[in-house]
Amino acid sequence: MTGPPAEAAVTTGVLARRLGVSPTTLRSWDRRYGLGPTGRSPGGHRRWSPTDIAMAEEMCRLTASGAPPAEAARVALLRFAPGGGQESREAPAPRPPGPGAVPDVPPAAAAARPGGPGGGLPLGDVRQECRGLARSAVRLDAPELDHRLRDAVRHHGLAVAWEEVMVPTLRAVGRKWESSGDRYVEVEHLLSWHISSTLRSAPLLLPSAPPPAKAPPVVLACTPGEQHSLALEALTAALGERGVPTRTLGAAVPAEALQACVRRTGPTAVVLWAQTRSTASVPLARHVAGLQWGAAGARRRPVVLPAGPGWGQPARSGFPHCTGLRDAVAVLSRLYDEDRGARPAPVGAG
Repeated sequence: MTGPPAEAAVTTGVLARRLGVSPTTLRSWDRRYGLGPTGRSPGGHRRWSPTDIAMAEEMCRLTASGAPPAEAARVALLRFAPGGGQESREAPAPRPPGPGAVPDVPPAAAAARPGGPGGGLPLGDVRQECRGLARSAVRLDAPELDHRLRDAVRHHGLAVAWEEVMVPTLRAVGRKWESSGDRYVEVEHLLSWHISSTLRSAPLLLPSAPPPAKAPPVVLACTPGEQHSLALEALTAALGERGVPTRTLGAAVPAEALQACVRRTGPTAVVLWAQTRSTASVPLARHVAGLQWGAAGARRRPVVLPAGPGWGQPARSGFPHCTGLRDAVAVLSRLYDEDRGARPAPVGAG
């Protein structure tokens, strides 16, 4: 093997898992900036030496701290590559510093702080997938976000991917946003967008049986004035995985529109999401729970499930209570199965 000793070198896949990036990202750095492996195995496969690994780690640290990729690559090559980075294919090679001179480090990179295992986000004790997802979000690496989110759904299923990968990362971004003024807004928006896209594509990622035709659905809606609908998208996807039909209305649904949907669809249950107490409406929940449809003598009503942190314990009195996504899926699946057994024929609009 040429270059570093075989026992000190690793493959691109191993290094990608260690850094929390995709192999495609590492190959892109090699192709665009000359930041790649220098050794080869006896079979001709490229291997990353300890110096190559140090360059890649520096690249991750600088980009996670906000440095542009081209500048981060130039600094990483300057610090670790033999010859000071003359092989970089995008940025010009830096001039060799004179005796005692300070290397020409870009201001953004020089002021950058270590990104940490989660790209500088306050993650705490979380799954390893959260750290890779956080690093991708901080770097605004959209293709990598898609790759990691889809992998989490495929490997763990909707409920675990949502509760143990997506939500902890979203909360970490939110905490960083709150403590950094207007910084990290773009990170939160990009991460939310890609989580939403992944949840909506869940039927393509997971095996699921289609619901029976004209089966009574579960209606999911945010209360009037509530704009946070990502949790409803997660619940919609998780119910779809179980074959439970849904009608998801999304954010800030007017009370009149919600009532019209309930009367027209005859749902098994209605989920009302409220993120804050100011948007949780107990009168609305009670009114929806009192809606009726069907023929005289066989009138039916929906089960209303208030969901979200906006509903305090007094507000939930008299309604089913769920502690998380998996609990909500179990409750709604049971209600759906019971309702289908009670009414084998579809209910007409009333």
